[in-house]
Amino acid sequence: MTGYQEVLTDPSYCGQIVTMTYPLQGNYGINEADYESVKPFVRGFVVREWCEVPSHWRCTRTLDQYLKDHGIIGLAGVDTRALTCHLRRNGTMRGVLTTLDTPAETLVALARAWRAPDVVAEVTAQAPYAIAGAGPHAVVVDYGVKWNIVRSLRAFGFRVTVVPAWYTARQILDLGPDAVLLSNGPGDPALVRGAQETVRALLGRKPLFGICLGHQILGLAVGGRSFKMKFGHRGVNH
Repeated sequence: MTGYQEVLTDPSYCGQIVTMTYPLQGNYGINEADYESVKPFVRGFVVREWCEVPSHWRCTRTLDQYLKDHGIIGLAGVDTRALTCHLRRNGTMRGVLTTLDTPAETLVALARAWRAPDVVAEVTAQAPYAIAGAGPHAVVVDYGVKWNIVRSLRAFGFRVTVVPAWYTARQILDLGPDAVLLSNGPGDPALVRGAQETVRALLGRKPLFGICLGHQILGLAVGGRSFKMKFGHRGVNH
């Protein structure tokens, strides 16, 4: 019922078409306070019904206008609960959204030929930035960090520095961290260039903790293996 704005702006969904099971989306519009990153990173958004007249005192635009402003295709009128059941049976699937009158077999071929780009490079910070604080210093390696993670660190009293995904262990250690957080993010952890080497060089030097993709990278760095599960694990399931 809520949370579509946070989902749209969560970098972990970069490159994905997202469908929402709850049938009505956009009922409280879009506001300027609930972003999880600088912009939406989804490629498409599928809903049963979108609200044309949202009601909330912080609302600045509709869900439809927000998607249009960012060039993201939205599709309404879909039985999203039936689609959810289909995905539940078959797992995460490739898909195509188009406004063109294209033969179905052509679109299926496009979907099958699609390969994920380097999505971490698309979502990571392009330069380090700092958030002031009086407590211990946490360096966040940004593989696609949600702003709420940074806010949570600040709430615990940390001074935070966020660095790009390509930062080396030496560059991180030169910042004098008390701990290093490997953030969430999109895509395959095995494809994040240089990440495992960086983490291995940090092991035993500073306390390390990871969330989602960052935790998977940490597992790979200590000798684990990763594979794509049939279903994504989210929320209480995670």
